[in-house]
Amino acid sequence: MTAPTVRFAPSPTGHLHVGNVRTALINWLFAKSKGGLFILRIDDTDTERSTAAYEQAIRDDLTWLGLTWDKTFRQSERFQTYEAAAEALKQAGLLYPCYETAEELDRQRKLQRARGKPPVYNRAALELSADDRRRYESAGRQPHWRFKLSGDRVTWTDLVRGEQAIETASLSDPVLIRADGSYLYTLPSCVDDIAAGISHVVRGEDHVTNSGAQIEIFRALGGQAPTMAHTPLLVGADGAGLSKRLGSLGMGTLRDRGLEPLAITSHLAKLGTSDNVEIRDSLDQLAEEFDFAKIGRAPARFDETDLVNLNAALVHTLAFDAVRDRLMAIDPEAAHPAFWDLVRQNCDTVGDAARFVPVAFGDITPVIEAEDEDFIAHAAAHFPDGPVTGETWTDWTTLLKAETGRKGRGLFMPLRRALTGMDQGPDVGQMLQFMGRERALQRLRSSPT
Repeated sequence: MTAPTVRFAPSPTGHLHVGNVRTALINWLFAKSKGGLFILRIDDTDTERSTAAYEQAIRDDLTWLGLTWDKTFRQSERFQTYEAAAEALKQAGLLYPCYETAEELDRQRKLQRARGKPPVYNRAALELSADDRRRYESAGRQPHWRFKLSGDRVTWTDLVRGEQAIETASLSDPVLIRADGSYLYTLPSCVDDIAAGISHVVRGEDHVTNSGAQIEIFRALGGQAPTMAHTPLLVGADGAGLSKRLGSLGMGTLRDRGLEPLAITSHLAKLGTSDNVEIRDSLDQLAEEFDFAKIGRAPARFDETDLVNLNAALVHTLAFDAVRDRLMAIDPEAAHPAFWDLVRQNCDTVGDAARFVPVAFGDITPVIEAEDEDFIAHAAAHFPDGPVTGETWTDWTTLLKAETGRKGRGLFMPLRRALTGMDQGPDVGQMLQFMGRERALQRLRSSPT
């Protein structure tokens, strides 16, 4: 295979979520696995809804994930090119004006269904004379423009779905230009794919039904249709669609929750494939392992719990240098290699380290049950003299075990609660070295809760 050129084409009308990030990721991994190009195309032909803020957020999210692009452009800068393409299709008799209102088209579809026919546009506009068109326009109607399909059988070999075929006679001629003169997605996309030399279009399987018409448009514009790959869509853990929850699955939200970019990309890259869903070392490794043959046909189940667990597994392996700045932002005292080594196994995100900062360096509310008051007082009275060292905890608990007869949970849990205010967490003996003798005694001598 020659090096492919692919594109990710978001509309800057909202934030990226896991669904469209997965599409971007698959495109990126495929291109990089073959030494190809990844193009970011901003589909901002909807000038009323597109914003510069959303565009910048898209670029920021992709950069944060590591999905950098080789080239980028905006469709809003290419309207003259689309106008020229539309005019060429009109001259070829393949783009024709239609004057039906939405209500008239709806009645037409209902009538066809009642007659047992598919609700396909009846091409009545092709029978209009020049006088008919002038009368419509003098009455205030502006035409929308449809592409005239051939009615032939269109076939292609899909990299995920295999051999595919669509009878274009079963489709309505697609509208390419609205009555207000604005473009729908299809024409600008095909024009740009040809101009950018896009070799492969990789997208969700909800676009399969559009492919037959788009292949004919590519040909009508003098281009060659790209190779296509339609991947199964993401669904929730319960098998239902994600549409109602996509707002909570945006990259900004996941970033604010402390999820790591590599956890997100590892998770999305492996969902719905024959590979195990596990953390990979890098995007490069994900690219090396990428293969369309690994993608199954069943919907890919996205479970936020699985993503959080994967993120925790990654956090547990992060070296101090990788988190230094984030720990510094939490508290300068936390930006210490030994502190990170102590707490990271108890963190699902790097931000979780904040829970242990007051335990080590600040003030907490000790938990001392009434029935443990005498034991904790005894423990305070027999706390070893001198600075806390790596041996302090072992020496101290060995002494308490011998003198009180307590052991196991009955010995260690009251001490943990009194010293940390928690039932579980990092090793208490190591934490004791951060809190020091004075802070430890202050907590041991607190009133019972």
